[in-house]
Amino acid sequence: MCNFLELGRVTGESRYTDLALRLVDQVHEVLGRRRDNGGWISGLSEEEGRKRPTAGGLRIGKKLEERGADEPLDPDEEWERDGQYLHYLTKWMHALCRASDVTGDPRYLAWASELAAVAQERFSYDVPGGGRRMYWKMSVDLSRPLVPSMGQHDALDAVVTYRELQLAAQRFPGTKFTNLGPAIEDAGSMTRLGGWATEDPLGVGSLLVDAWRAARMEDGTTMGLLRRIAAAAVVSLGEIGGMKCDIPATHRLAFRELGLSIGLHAAERLDDAMDRGNADEVLADQFEILRSYAPLGKRIESFWADPRNRDNSLWKEHEDIDAVMLATSLVPGGFLEVWVPEGRSVIVRTR
Repeated sequence: MCNFLELGRVTGESRYTDLALRLVDQVHEVLGRRRDNGGWISGLSEEEGRKRPTAGGLRIGKKLEERGADEPLDPDEEWERDGQYLHYLTKWMHALCRASDVTGDPRYLAWASELAAVAQERFSYDVPGGGRRMYWKMSVDLSRPLVPSMGQHDALDAVVTYRELQLAAQRFPGTKFTNLGPAIEDAGSMTRLGGWATEDPLGVGSLLVDAWRAARMEDGTTMGLLRRIAAAAVVSLGEIGGMKCDIPATHRLAFRELGLSIGLHAAERLDDAMDRGNADEVLADQFEILRSYAPLGKRIESFWADPRNRDNSLWKEHEDIDAVMLATSLVPGGFLEVWVPEGRSVIVRTR
């Protein structure tokens, strides 16, 4: 959807924006409904469900039904079963926010904000002895966990995305949106848990995108969070930055590598979020390190842009996501853009 919005911007052709908005409706009509009888997974009436299509979240849309409450967990089969993932929902929140930004229609942002609130409420739970955590995967109706472990970056993705929605609401003064203050506070409390460094290329790309979005929105209140994201990204790239790009395509998952190349496009933009005359020296050094990996992203992108490397069964097995990720890497602006108030000075402040 972000790719369609960006194509509309760069070409000036309204048909691409129309495709993006048709895709919004299609996602809600399919993934906002149950697969059996087509009713809204929120339980709302047909009329009310169309007004609030994200009120019950959005299911993954896997081929197999979700696991029943009395069925044992099969880790391999679970990947093919339906349910809801928080890290899928946060991506859709961002996409809806971009739709409001491009069209000037606050409905999309309202849907994103309601989705954020219900997701944070249903995925989160109290930990015995104190604290809060998130489930990795929930049932279609968000009534029970399907995978109880917590995703490494889920809380981080959540708090950055919720702040994006909260900031974007300033574009529509007088419009009432779901209050995301409690969700931001709840998700933020969970970012104190564990570390974010990873050797997964897709995960590193996600960290880099979060670093860019957090820097773009930085207003002096979340500097500690931004420093931690940047530090984790530096460590992660130090671990995988020497990854070989001469391995045959038949042994490589394109969408995971392309997630990294998209993140490296985000890293290239980090200089735009910094006022060099008033920069935090530690962050300035971290940003410089992150930007230095840009050639790796270009090698990955060039490899998968070659049709010969896409002519194999592994690419075709994941072609839907592979193709979208390649398109996003080639034209990343629609996905990476974050709205901030006009005239606002976006800088990385000193300590």
